[in-house]
Amino acid sequence: MTKELKHLREGLDLLSIAISQRLYYFFSKQEQAPAKILPADIVVPRMKSIPVLNAEEFVILTMALAPHIVPGFFDTAIQQYLPQGGEFPELGGIKTGNQRGMQPTGETVLFILAGMDVSERLRVSRYFSADHIFYKKNILWLDTTQAGEPALSAKLVLSQEYVDLLLIGKASKPRFSSSFPARHIETGLGWEDLVLSAEAMQQVQELQTWLIHKKTLMNGLKMGKKLKRGYRVLFHGPPGTGKTLTATLLGKHTRREVYRIDLSMMVSKYIGETEKNLEALFNRAEAKDWILFFDEADALFGKRTGVRDAHDKYANLEVSYLLQRVEDFDGLVILASNMKSNIDEAFIRRFNAIIRFTQPTPDEREKIWRNSFPEKMEFGNNEDVPSLVKQYDLSGGGIINIVQYACLKTLEKGNTEIFLEDVVDGIKREMHKEGKPF
Repeated sequence: MTKELKHLREGLDLLSIAISQRLYYFFSKQEQAPAKILPADIVVPRMKSIPVLNAEEFVILTMALAPHIVPGFFDTAIQQYLPQGGEFPELGGIKTGNQRGMQPTGETVLFILAGMDVSERLRVSRYFSADHIFYKKNILWLDTTQAGEPALSAKLVLSQEYVDLLLIGKASKPRFSSSFPARHIETGLGWEDLVLSAEAMQQVQELQTWLIHKKTLMNGLKMGKKLKRGYRVLFHGPPGTGKTLTATLLGKHTRREVYRIDLSMMVSKYIGETEKNLEALFNRAEAKDWILFFDEADALFGKRTGVRDAHDKYANLEVSYLLQRVEDFDGLVILASNMKSNIDEAFIRRFNAIIRFTQPTPDEREKIWRNSFPEKMEFGNNEDVPSLVKQYDLSGGGIINIVQYACLKTLEKGNTEIFLEDVVDGIKREMHKEGKPF
């Protein structure tokens, strides 16, 4: 048994005792029932995956984790006092979806830790405030409730990241879904494979500098009070000019996860759904130091419409919400667009940097050609293919497509050398695909 699991077992034992004592005092009508149920001399275990917690925080964490380990944990605990079942509103708890056992709510936390003492319940409720470590670190929270319902009647939710950390020792990457419409992206390439103009490369290096020295800038130099959280940058330029590769390289060389947001799943035709999807995404990414990459951002961050009907009005409200949410994010947000003019001016003013990705020059294209061909393959007739084909106006992405085509043709023929004719044939196909004359 690992130390983490040993500590969790201790937490479950402590929680069982706390529940048992609270129920005993409640059902026996003890007038001198203590408001605080936990012993004062509890030594809270230190766990690598969790920040330092006090005894009550440790019990709350255990409450949120209990249904993931023992589905009937709470049902078993109250069975001796309610053997025939029945209503017990003071304890809170709900049953939802596929979960057959009771799941704790905020009311469950209040009852176990504070009983029915009003002042103590108010004190304990602060564990769910926005300035508490549970919220700041996105460890656990209370689910949303219907309008008018008490906030503390909501289910206690432990983030999947911390469920994984506590149970298997490491956090799994979030899966792509409607509730998390983003995919983890990475690259095996290096900076030497990225070919940009000198100006663009300098700006990209400035981004990397910010990512490396962010904490020192905000905390060490005490600039956190003067500067906005996070960093917002626009990548604009034609397709295939290196926007996605740049984002993945920034993540690779600063050891940050990069997530590309799927805007087709993010944007909804239903009023309010886009905002809801975005909120779920940002909540998941908060305090993770991820890089969020909005590809083809025009669909979501484009120019706002004039108000013609209720949908237009709400769409503009969503854009205003986005402006605020992006500014509140404490990491790097990259918006990528084919054209800068498509992006709402309200966003333009809020960018820390705007980087233009241009079609490569002939010399830059030659470098891309040379970087793209396999090292193990040589050219037939000893021709300098990269020098011969750099004249064609192609993007880096287009060149990669052509190299793949030429390599497959070489393998199909059983050759070990790439011939110029296959490369030119690939160029012709790519130029026609892009609507350019060959």
